[in-house]
Amino acid sequence: MAILTRAGRIALAQSVKQEDIYLAWGQGAIEWDNQLPPEQSASTQLTSILGYRKATRVLYCEVDQTNGEIQVPNGRYKIVDYPTPHLYCQFNYDFSDGLSKTVRELGLMVGTKPNTNVPNGKPYLLPSEVSQAGTLMLLEHRPAIYRDQGVRESFEFVISF
Repeated sequence: MAILTRAGRIALAQSVKQEDIYLAWGQGAIEWDNQLPPEQSASTQLTSILGYRKATRVLYCEVDQTNGEIQVPNGRYKIVDYPTPHLYCQFNYDFSDGLSKTVRELGLMVGTKPNTNVPNGKPYLLPSEVSQAGTLMLLEHRPAIYRDQGVRESFEFVISF
């Protein structure tokens, strides 16, 4: 049986890090508020996308259960300045992004492309401003978050290859 080596996983992380990484958020289904959403493993797409936020930071990280400054549900990590098979992605939404909407799903996207008429470097894209959604690498269903004007949402993920 063949296995993917650490060097191979690092190569995958390096390849993904060179792409534009966005976090799409969606409304999901209202009925999810009263019951669990469908199995995440069975889902292959977001249900109702509200917008895409370009990553604020994409950095390499390593597992450090004792002193890691990054805490995600699957453990603690520390930022490092050399390639690893783990990428830390941070997304900071603005106060007005998705205002008055309810968010129930998040999708980490690689290769999202804005329309040609969208100003270069615009960090938040509406679905109508996207020519190519990209590849969904990570999907999370979550309890509903109502987007209030006084809250600036931030999300952190570690993708391990």
